[in-house]
Amino acid sequence: MIKRYPISYAIDRYEMENDLIVIRGWVYSLFGEHPEFQLRNNRGAEVDFENKPVRRPDLNSLFQVDEDAEDMGFELEFHGSEGETYKLIIQCDDYSVKIPVKPERIKKDSNKEIGPYISRKEILKSLTLRQVLKDIGFFFTHGKTALQKSWRERYSNEAGIYEHWRQTTKLSEKALEKQRNTEFPYAPVISIIVPAYHTPKKYLCEMIESVQKQTYGNWELCIADGSGADHSVEKTVEVYLKDKRIRYKKLERNEGIAGNTNQAMKMASGEFVGLLDHDDTLAENALFEAVSLLNKKPGTDLLYTDEDKISADSVRYTDPYFKSDFNLDLLRSNNYICHFLVVRKTLADSVGGFDKNLDGAQDHDFVFRCIEKAREVSHIPQILYHWRIHRNSTADSAGNKAYCDAAGKGAVEAHLKRQGINGTVSSLPYAGFYRVDYELSSQPLVSILIPNRNEKESLEKCICSIMEKTAYRKFEIVVIENNSTEKEIFDYYKEIENIPEVRVIYWKDKFNYSAINNYGAKEAKGDYLVLLNNDTEIIEPEWLTRMLGDCMRPEVGIVGAMLYYPDDTIQHAGVIIGIGGVAGHIFKYFPRGYEGHFMKALLQQDLSAVTAACLMVKRTVFEEVGGLEEKLEVAFNDVDFCLKVRDKGYLIVFEPGAELYHYESKSRGAENTPEKVERFNGEAAFMMKKWKKILSSGDPYYNKNLTLEREDSGIAERCS
Repeated sequence: MIKRYPISYAIDRYEMENDLIVIRGWVYSLFGEHPEFQLRNNRGAEVDFENKPVRRPDLNSLFQVDEDAEDMGFELEFHGSEGETYKLIIQCDDYSVKIPVKPERIKKDSNKEIGPYISRKEILKSLTLRQVLKDIGFFFTHGKTALQKSWRERYSNEAGIYEHWRQTTKLSEKALEKQRNTEFPYAPVISIIVPAYHTPKKYLCEMIESVQKQTYGNWELCIADGSGADHSVEKTVEVYLKDKRIRYKKLERNEGIAGNTNQAMKMASGEFVGLLDHDDTLAENALFEAVSLLNKKPGTDLLYTDEDKISADSVRYTDPYFKSDFNLDLLRSNNYICHFLVVRKTLADSVGGFDKNLDGAQDHDFVFRCIEKAREVSHIPQILYHWRIHRNSTADSAGNKAYCDAAGKGAVEAHLKRQGINGTVSSLPYAGFYRVDYELSSQPLVSILIPNRNEKESLEKCICSIMEKTAYRKFEIVVIENNSTEKEIFDYYKEIENIPEVRVIYWKDKFNYSAINNYGAKEAKGDYLVLLNNDTEIIEPEWLTRMLGDCMRPEVGIVGAMLYYPDDTIQHAGVIIGIGGVAGHIFKYFPRGYEGHFMKALLQQDLSAVTAACLMVKRTVFEEVGGLEEKLEVAFNDVDFCLKVRDKGYLIVFEPGAELYHYESKSRGAENTPEKVERFNGEAAFMMKKWKKILSSGDPYYNKNLTLEREDSGIAERCS
């Protein structure tokens, strides 16, 4: 429920584990005051609590404001009893709200179905004149479709949408029974390795039983217990040892998460090992799907699945992570692979298991060392792993193990060193997320190609921003003039031709974006080419340095940038194949700083395509694929170009650290004439025929469970 004016707030989730009550939510004050919290019992006495601020930049989208939302979220913990009633008091200046907290209802409501959207009644309650006026302004700036997307983001209930998706995609008992009766030609033993340490009995039992329920039966469960003098894990496991597939070892001492995992791995006799934390659970079909994939792709040495989170009381399933297929640059940004991970045992042994020196990010480091040697890495786009949320788990808050962030940074650095790559790894403001700035091995000339027709004001702003803000100075600007008619633009050309870095060349044929840039590339002198629209403006001085650092890597062919509209909403954070029919920009119209699905809007990553409004490419790669397709005069030529480059085995990298404004398509105007509509439809048909395979199979960097109807990376409507 969202309440607004003068204090807006929402309680996202209540949880109760034994006597520990957790309240998660956010508060926004219209006038900017920081909230103060009090907690009282039904007798009016104050109750001690712990409050952890939670960073919530997503609230910028909710309120369409630019203020830093870092302190808007809260996570409040206190010890209470079912017989009591409590009041949480939130106060901002002279205004306060009182929220009843009833432990008995928390337990009862944990089984209550959540709908995918806030009710119309609650929406109407939440509206204020200020918000209505903002929405009207947003409508006139971006249009009806963008406003509808904003409303969807504001009023959707993600937990409800996902729960509905879970229920509609849940395997029937008949389907599970069919899996149990399936005989695979190749049926390897999969050893599930579990390092246990003071595991609560409830979680340990649920973990073991989730393995026993697997529809694929050729497994063994190897539990290495590092609990020391505490024998509670041993006593719990004893009950299950009647199942000869379950093996248990009491370690002489606790060797830490990496050491305990290595001990569990030594117990394994299977051809593959699967990593399972002691308090998490597997979906019933997890091993079946893994073996099914291994039969289809026998060269797979490492596979991973999608995952979600399970509440402490095992009732709620939330935060689904629908992952990309293997994505090297995303892995360097974050351990997105994480759970469920299955690795060929010989590979795991060859890399030396887990490194004790990187406890906290030992799995990230292990994945790096495995993928460096793996023949093939495969992904199963299904939720097959449930990561437990409780107060001591990293699933609940990466801040619970602050050392994880430093260890993760070390894992990325060690990986780069092994690969002989010079780069600086820095932590982002979010624990467990990083960026890599790659060292330039030389100072090559970069040619910036800017097509232009009758646009003096935009071009001048673009060139001035390049000259004044770009830190990397070894560049040339090649303006490609295309049939301008205004005197002022030719006067401006004479002016800028006095700048040593700038020259103007002339394309006298009709407007054809592909042909114009192909001509510009032939005339350019640089070893690296930047295709840049004339209606862009540089924001980040290191834009060219960062794009060049990415592009100089031998495996990279193209690098794309982060582009914003003038109102600081996202115009481009990557292109997804299939959105809108052919391809579309992900996270379009969301506010600058928006995180996206598991931080995707803020991370370096590999994609299938990026926009040519700002795109860097090696000259050798440009020539290898024959430049841009001139049959695509206006639309989709950049997407086609990227797909051609990918077909040659190169990576397409999205670089969010290269930031520009984009005023969008001023040189050619809107697509609003019958001729332009006909041309666009023809170009779309061309793409659908040429790239039929990827359009039918789906973008490998975009999970099949995510929508192609919108650009918000939400769960697909067909599944919800």
